[in-house]
Amino acid sequence: MTALADLREGLRFDPATTTAFEACRMAQLDLALEDPRVVSVEADLGDCWGLKFRESMPDRFLDFGIAEASATGAAAGLAMSGKRPFLNTFGTFALMRAAEQVRLDICYHRAPVVIAGMFTGIAAGFSGPTHHAIEDLAVARALPNLTVIAPADAVQAYDATRAAFAHNAAVYLRLGVEPGPQVYDAHEPFEVGRGRVLRQGDRLTIVTCGVTIVPEVLMAAERLGDVEVVDMPTIKPIDRELLVRSASRTGRVVTVEEHSAIGGLGSAVAEVLAEHAPVPLCRIGLPDAFVKEIGDYAEQLRRFELDAAGIERRVRAWVS
Repeated sequence: MTALADLREGLRFDPATTTAFEACRMAQLDLALEDPRVVSVEADLGDCWGLKFRESMPDRFLDFGIAEASATGAAAGLAMSGKRPFLNTFGTFALMRAAEQVRLDICYHRAPVVIAGMFTGIAAGFSGPTHHAIEDLAVARALPNLTVIAPADAVQAYDATRAAFAHNAAVYLRLGVEPGPQVYDAHEPFEVGRGRVLRQGDRLTIVTCGVTIVPEVLMAAERLGDVEVVDMPTIKPIDRELLVRSASRTGRVVTVEEHSAIGGLGSAVAEVLAEHAPVPLCRIGLPDAFVKEIGDYAEQLRRFELDAAGIERRVRAWVS
């Protein structure tokens, strides 16, 4: 097998330009070099950002074409046979088109498949409502035995991918395909089920997750002043202890996510607060509608007030 140094030649991990999906694929490549059980199952991505996986390990690179259901079933079968597959596809196709296979083949059998979903949220831009993944978290959260993770940047995406593999269970990784501002300065152990306070404050708590949105929330928080920002990369199981502690101290909570306001992070937080720390809650996300408007990613974020300026406006309006 080609040495890691040779495989990584020309592949530099630069947090400023590396996307979360690229970072995930780098982690997959590293894990494959470390563990012969690792297999890459693809759904017509053509080794898109696969780096040199197909080139170096063709017998462990399986491309099923535009047949997400078949790829999902195969990934489950490989996992039940002792392999450790990563299923690489669009987030919306994994949790919508192949929902039955994810539910019955992977989750029901507790098959240790890591689903790496790309183009999540409204990052698909010009592809329209067929490619936007604005309901994936709601579907994933409802599936038994499925862990749900949405990293905040490329650094965390790499660490979360390795943690998902070590978790040895069914995992859905929600990944972005646009390079975003760096949130985490260095690689550190990623603990499934744990959130992190990125900014301390006393006036209210903002809970958020995901590439692009976490950096936008941090910029909005600087303008808002005395607010706490909690990154909640593991949406299921969610960090109840951290949520209750922060909400009980600040007395108000806002959730921000690039997902429908129904069923995603905001709903997960609401469930915890309703049971353990009832405080006023504002859920900021996408409306209960298809995203039919066409435009690039930055334009879409501005349109739905999920950029820093929009988040600031919506939080100020709610507080006042």
